[in-house]
Amino acid sequence: MKVLVDNGHGSNTLGKRSPDGRLLEYKWAREIAARIVEALHSRGIESERIVTEDSDISLAERCRRVNNICSIRGAADVLLVSVHVNAASSGGWQSARGWSGWVYTKAGSQSKRLARLLYTEAARHGLKGNRSVPSCRYWTADFYILKNTACPAVLTENLFQDNRDDVEYLLSEEGKDTIVQLHVDGIVNYINSMKK
Repeated sequence: MKVLVDNGHGSNTLGKRSPDGRLLEYKWAREIAARIVEALHSRGIESERIVTEDSDISLAERCRRVNNICSIRGAADVLLVSVHVNAASSGGWQSARGWSGWVYTKAGSQSKRLARLLYTEAARHGLKGNRSVPSCRYWTADFYILKNTACPAVLTENLFQDNRDDVEYLLSEEGKDTIVQLHVDGIVNYINSMKK
């Protein structure tokens, strides 16, 4: 199994930041993605980031990179996790909180399984927040990167960049370690479940 990690957005995407400018989503997501890859490697799992550039890489190019690996390895032996931070509005501090995992509206069972396992780990770490959680434990959307990649894929929204408490947590070492760990544990549990 090869795990691909996408770090959402780039340095030239304006507005993807906390209201005080302390959390920059592109920078935070790249740090978390790199840590996830490193942690997976330490557990003997092949993994790589699909975007190593700081600037924006188009969604079409991100999907091309993923699908190129799928064509070489076989889509069933690849999975994609795209790491993001949510936002409730376009300005000011908000009260929305919570972790969520998203799959394509017509996702296959493997994407859904990965999303459920990731949510289980987030909840185990107390990150389910105050959002209404579907009984299936994942959310659906027509996000481009989920719709246009050949392998099982989940997009994670790791708390809210416009919630003060979430920002403090996301910028702390404890918060970063927890976000990395929930991704790693969810992915490992997914891989183990595929061996049964």
